[in-house]
Amino acid sequence: MKTVAVFFGGDSPEREISVITGMLAVNLLRGRFRVVPVYLPPEGGMATGRYRGVEDFSSRARTRHIPVVLEGCRLLSRGRRRKPLCTIDAALNCCHGGMGEDGTLAALLKWHGVPSASPAAAPCGAFMDKATAKIFAAGLGIPVVPWACVREAAWRRDGEAAARAAEALGYPLIVKPARLGSSIGVHVVRTREQLDTALGDAFSLDDKAIAERYVADKRDINCAAYRLRGKICVSLCEEVFSAEEVLSFCEKYEAGKGSRFPADLPAPCAEDIRAATRTLYEAFDMQGVVRADFLVTGERAYFNELNMIPGSLAGYLFGDSLASVGRFYKALVEEALSALPAQKRKIGTGILDGAQFCGAKSCKRRGNFV
Repeated sequence: MKTVAVFFGGDSPEREISVITGMLAVNLLRGRFRVVPVYLPPEGGMATGRYRGVEDFSSRARTRHIPVVLEGCRLLSRGRRRKPLCTIDAALNCCHGGMGEDGTLAALLKWHGVPSASPAAAPCGAFMDKATAKIFAAGLGIPVVPWACVREAAWRRDGEAAARAAEALGYPLIVKPARLGSSIGVHVVRTREQLDTALGDAFSLDDKAIAERYVADKRDINCAAYRLRGKICVSLCEEVFSAEEVLSFCEKYEAGKGSRFPADLPAPCAEDIRAATRTLYEAFDMQGVVRADFLVTGERAYFNELNMIPGSLAGYLFGDSLASVGRFYKALVEEALSALPAQKRKIGTGILDGAQFCGAKSCKRRGNFV
């Protein structure tokens, strides 16, 4: 039986949501694989344990966490004597936000040679930042609402100029941190005073903020994609309902108005959204599952953001029961196991054995400088 390490947690405001996604994946994959849960505590490092559910991570839990480290594809207990615990055949990333979703974990897994069933480092880094995400989407011909980027350093140096760049879009505005998710730190602003307050809140969480024109009659539409046997599979569209001006954290995870799947959209609009999701996935040669979020007004769809590690890994868009979601997670892992990259030829230049480095891009003589 293959061994799958499920990574979750991390130092992110979305850590608790990550625990929910991670333990869902752990429990649905058990029996299909040998599953090793790997928890990333907010203070750093990695740990494993006999985790059974999210209650093991509540503030009241007395759960025993065993510190571990990666050494190649092996997971070892960390201590005076490192004891091998298992050899990982594939990893599943369930970390929302922070260094779990921004490509750091993906790069670490690649460095250690661990096959991953989740998106790679490059697209994670590109789409974790909502500003670069909008630039990439627009470059691919996908519509985005008018927006501006405000950096903390510029705002603190000249708040008036930074505010003018956002106000040029016209009130009302949405202001949010550029690299957070789950609706954390999102504000609707209608005045300069509210703008200053919203930017201050965003900069308490991130050093970069996004201001974008508020679409009053918008509908929140989601669409996901993953790769199966080399083919890109795109979900139908889902509409998430909200009683507030923007979809809030509470509505997403605690007491929302629910959703409709598939969304009741004009067929051309739904196909535009699915085509845009496919275009983003294909253009960045992605792997694993991602979820694209759109704002729809009338029959016009605007790209909002791309979630590289979506909540519940977007399993609800590909299965209508826990059993079917479990099969979906299994398919993600099996795709990673079957799509191992071919080993490419490694080249050594031999330049370090030379007596001097005198090319256009090197030091004149080794002895003088290095």
